[in-house]
Amino acid sequence: MKRAATVLALLVSVFVLLPNGQGRFTVVEATIPALQVAMAKGQVTSRQLVEQYLIRIATYEDKLNAALAVNPAALREADVLDRERAQGKLRGPLHGIPIALKDNIHTTNMPTTGGALAFAGFVPPYEATLTKNLVAAGAIIIAKTGLTELANWVAGNPTAMPGNYNAVGGFGFNPYDPRPDPRPEPGDGRPVLQTGGSSSGIGTAANLWAGSVGSDTGGSIISPANANMLVGIRPTIGRISRYGVIPITADHDTAGPMTRTVADAAIMLGAMEGASPDPNDAATRTCTPPPGRDYTKFLNAGGLKGARIGVPRAFYLDRVTLPGEKEPRGGLNPEQAKVMADAIAVLKQQGATVVAPADLPSFVATDANDSFPVFDYCSGAEHARGKDAQCTVAFKYGMKRDFNAWLASLGPSAPVKTLTELRNWNMAHAKAGAIRYQQSRLDISDEMDLVADKARYDADHAKDHRLSRDQGIDAVLRAHQLDAIITPGGSGAGVASRAGYPIIAVPFGMVPNAPNPPLPPGFNARPAPFGVGFVGAQCSEPKLLELAYAFEQATKKRVPPSSAP
Repeated sequence: MKRAATVLALLVSVFVLLPNGQGRFTVVEATIPALQVAMAKGQVTSRQLVEQYLIRIATYEDKLNAALAVNPAALREADVLDRERAQGKLRGPLHGIPIALKDNIHTTNMPTTGGALAFAGFVPPYEATLTKNLVAAGAIIIAKTGLTELANWVAGNPTAMPGNYNAVGGFGFNPYDPRPDPRPEPGDGRPVLQTGGSSSGIGTAANLWAGSVGSDTGGSIISPANANMLVGIRPTIGRISRYGVIPITADHDTAGPMTRTVADAAIMLGAMEGASPDPNDAATRTCTPPPGRDYTKFLNAGGLKGARIGVPRAFYLDRVTLPGEKEPRGGLNPEQAKVMADAIAVLKQQGATVVAPADLPSFVATDANDSFPVFDYCSGAEHARGKDAQCTVAFKYGMKRDFNAWLASLGPSAPVKTLTELRNWNMAHAKAGAIRYQQSRLDISDEMDLVADKARYDADHAKDHRLSRDQGIDAVLRAHQLDAIITPGGSGAGVASRAGYPIIAVPFGMVPNAPNPPLPPGFNARPAPFGVGFVGAQCSEPKLLELAYAFEQATKKRVPPSSAP
């Protein structure tokens, strides 16, 4: 399907005249509002937008490996939407706009594989609620993006799966430096510039579609948004229905938009959210949508004036020695610290009151039982049964519970029926590449006993909330009467995801890509994007959008990647 659509893309025309006849309309860096205005004025049709994006996919896909499937009906769908527009019928704010979905989100016109070889070619029997919502808003689902396999819950230590690798499509590459790592170790062809978490921001950054939807359990929207110079929103859990999204754990999973601007992200967020709670996802009762699900009314360029923004220094900016440990952790290198200092200066220049330090109590706790960084999630073979006393089992327990429930929802069409069957299938197909990095995370999940281990899970889930909410985000916001806290790069995603609270990533700067051990002499590594995150309380997306938009408008630091002009 992907190859056929790519061939089709090579055949279509993109010669779309601008109204003055002096140039050609281009989708490159075009925002969703700009695309809508162009279609409304008759400067371009939805079909012509799709044609241009298909040409870009065909041009850059071999270099970037951004898509696992391309919608073969995209042009026909665009024609339908163009006819509706001509008749005066607009479905919603995304009418005629091509959007891509992470390939763990159900579509019934393309496979949904999660990147797992066992699901290669699998078309689920029902659509995700968010897919239906996007289509109802007029979106064309043009492609399914690459991802770290099963949202990065296949292989942790000792052979951790690299970011944006999956058995179906291989590695995805960052458009800001789309080359493989030249070092002999690990020597597996992974990208030299990290792509971030399990959601691919690659195609959005490279203008292969107008925006994309990722999913986030522990940072997989915010981290790739940061790494690909994008705006990413990890919403409050329940803001967007998770029904029809391959899960890790419902305790922490959520979908969210990834775009090139805050305004585009606001538009997509409203289109993804349901007008009423989804009966298939009880968490959708958590937050009340704004009137008309219109988040664009919160886009206030002066929104930083009078705002109170906290800067947590401990662990985020400064290295700290955690209770029971000898070596310090966290902090920024000098180049990252300079970017963060510049960002804080912008906040002050725009009239915000900056409270620094505004440390989260669970990050400066002297008792290990009260330390958020010490209580990480169990994530590899070193956290197997009997070795997991010092980490939260919420992820590995929730994965077995929710993944098995998801498989059951597929009915007889499911390629495997249980997590155990998937593990066995992977082992039987190891020579075919099913488990290049083994499957330690699937292993530690499958050994959980959903009955006998429930008390331990309940205790760890409660502790997660205590450290991330009561002694974390809620505590620091309340103590300093803050509207939000600002965190460097993608680092704020961890505490936000464990709390189930929103965070918005905004592009801001670039820093050197200087891994350890170093790259070989003569290899000119290109710089890495490095932005900021705005973290807020439960259901505070409207306020965070106001702050993020004001920051973006005051800086406008995003630059497109030169490798995909």
